[in-house]
Amino acid sequence: MNGGTELIKHIYKDAEMASHTLQKLEKDLKGKDNKIKDKIEELIKKYEDFIHTTKQRLTENKLEPEEVGFLSKIGADMGIHKEVKEDNSDSSIADMLIKGLEMGSHDIEKKIKEEKEKANKEVLKFAYSFLKFQQNEIEELKQFL
Repeated sequence: MNGGTELIKHIYKDAEMASHTLQKLEKDLKGKDNKIKDKIEELIKKYEDFIHTTKQRLTENKLEPEEVGFLSKIGADMGIHKEVKEDNSDSSIADMLIKGLEMGSHDIEKKIKEEKEKANKEVLKFAYSFLKFQQNEIEELKQFL
């Protein structure tokens, strides 16, 4: 994977954190009547696909994926729990998800610009597909606003 390791690591870490927080959100919404729950489940599956692909690429190149820190996960868990407790409407949940996707989208765009000269075409294509996925999900979530 010469040229692109940092991009792959970034996507792995971002996808892992997103999957973790979405699973926490899914648990917090259990037993509640939200129409957005199917969308959350779909997002988890898509992020899990990115985790699997990036982990595979890293291990093929004898690299270990860098896990998201425990404190970051706890902080996200607390934030999600607080948000859901205050307002668990589909609109509020969609707004929270859109903000997270926008941050992720901004971060991967920045990382692509930083690594564009070093990364090979295959890795860049994969990074752009991750970016496009996030942008598409933002648009789809707007229906819940």
